[in-house]
Amino acid sequence: MDLLPFGKLPAARPRKFVPQNIDLGDWPQIAPLFDELEHRASRARSTAELERWLLDWNELNAALDEESARRYIAMTCHTDNADAEKAYLHFVENVEPQLKPRQFALEKIYVTHPLREELVEAGDAGVAATRYEVFDRDVKNHVELFRQENVPLETEEAKLSQQYQKLVGSLAVNFRGEEKTLVQMGRYQEEPDRVLRKETWELVVNRRLQEADKFDDIFDEQIKLRGQIAQNAGFENYRDYMFQRMGRFDYAPEDCEEFHNAVEKQIVPIVRELQAKRRKQLNLDKLHPWDLAVDPLNRAPLKPFALVEEMVSRTQKIFNSLDGELARGFKQMDDLKLLDLANRKGKAPGGYQSTLAEARLPFIFMNAVGLQRDVETILHEAGHAFHALATREEDLYPYRNAPIEFCEVASMSMELLGNEFIEEFYQPDDAHRARRVHLEGVVGVFPWIATVDAFQHWIYTHPDHTREERRNAWLGLMDCFGGDVNWSGYEPARANLWHRQLHIFLHPFYYIEYGIAQLGALQVWANSKRDKARALNEYKKALALGGSRPLPELFAAAGCSFEFSEKTIKPLATVLREELAKL
Repeated sequence: MDLLPFGKLPAARPRKFVPQNIDLGDWPQIAPLFDELEHRASRARSTAELERWLLDWNELNAALDEESARRYIAMTCHTDNADAEKAYLHFVENVEPQLKPRQFALEKIYVTHPLREELVEAGDAGVAATRYEVFDRDVKNHVELFRQENVPLETEEAKLSQQYQKLVGSLAVNFRGEEKTLVQMGRYQEEPDRVLRKETWELVVNRRLQEADKFDDIFDEQIKLRGQIAQNAGFENYRDYMFQRMGRFDYAPEDCEEFHNAVEKQIVPIVRELQAKRRKQLNLDKLHPWDLAVDPLNRAPLKPFALVEEMVSRTQKIFNSLDGELARGFKQMDDLKLLDLANRKGKAPGGYQSTLAEARLPFIFMNAVGLQRDVETILHEAGHAFHALATREEDLYPYRNAPIEFCEVASMSMELLGNEFIEEFYQPDDAHRARRVHLEGVVGVFPWIATVDAFQHWIYTHPDHTREERRNAWLGLMDCFGGDVNWSGYEPARANLWHRQLHIFLHPFYYIEYGIAQLGALQVWANSKRDKARALNEYKKALALGGSRPLPELFAAAGCSFEFSEKTIKPLATVLREELAKL
């Protein structure tokens, strides 16, 4: 697709099953491959033949995944391009609905295959004997949850998600005679001029509020669809359905509630302390929303780079100092044009890393505008990219993808480890300041994660709520986790603040993972303070496991405990307090 920043990338392994010249956007060409796999399964007479069948199925899945990723990347890079939108929607509407029942048929064949248990139990004692354990567990889970009647509902859900992205991508304001995206306006929140901060904050907030009904319209439709999907699968509510669908075998909703409570007790007090200090430093009676990003000593905003090319070269130097293997991986991405980092109109918001599953190479998307958070974002997404590169030799496609809870350990740890070399972007004093800004962000994100997660728990266990009840539920959580910020006169903005959180719209229940993972990342970071070489080696060893082991084992490999109640959070809160005091 010409709209992609990168060109044709070779597959990491030569195809043995999928034809080289197939059009993976054309279902009539794809369907015969599923026919062949269904037919071949019954002819597998040994575990070796069943394993070869699995690898061919995996090859097809990787090729299809990459086709989908390429179309998604093109669409998010160019939300205002009709061809990109058409190509993406074609795949969503004409290929994915056909894929789901065929994938389910193969999963069912696998689960009922007479050689399945022998394959799972095969191998010598030790690790080899557990080769297919996680794969087997996950496929059985998919088979239990699949419902044919949910396929068209999931297609409609994907289309609504695309509408949300298109709406957000279209938002811009006119500021002093220039049109600017909302992302570009973010830089003004770091300006010492308080009048300017308030003016630009109000512009952005009012622009979002103009679309509040559209955001709520999209979400109301998503709630209906998601409730029906859960009901079709036999669940009382969408939350319980999603916990099983997301493969949360190692924790439950009650554990998330423990996390919420622990954050309220251990982290919110630190947030209030930081806010009180900020208010005093700014010489204010009350903190307002436009006072939260500015330097409290009224220094000019940190300016880590002017051009995106500078950001790339300086990030490269950080990885050169941190680890040679990681540095080579980042350079490869740059050389292959697997980075689209600059903000521009028509580009979807946010940042992400997407793996091109057949090439087994990562792509990074973000909206850099020259802020400190851009440095944090590139380190974060590079952590995801290193995770993808660490699993390149894994031929079982699902194992090249770890659970999200651990994927985010990869990325958040890289923020903290990379910050040790932040002098590549700053003079020593500003580097000191940038580290503090980052740690304050780590502290501040815990209450936001708890708010967003608890909000989704409420939404989907109260599916018949009104918009007014939803706003009140959100406001109650803001009271609990929002700290000491004065929103007087801006109540509608506070009540609709959740509209900006794309995960609520695009990836329901995908947010607590950030909190769980941040706890893991803080443990990696704490370990690195005691023994840097060992902590980095454990980190890389854990990344190389991909998704081949259960979550507690992945955390253990990285030197972390998979536990996120007050028992884990309290000592990490102490570490954060101590480090902030030093800075």
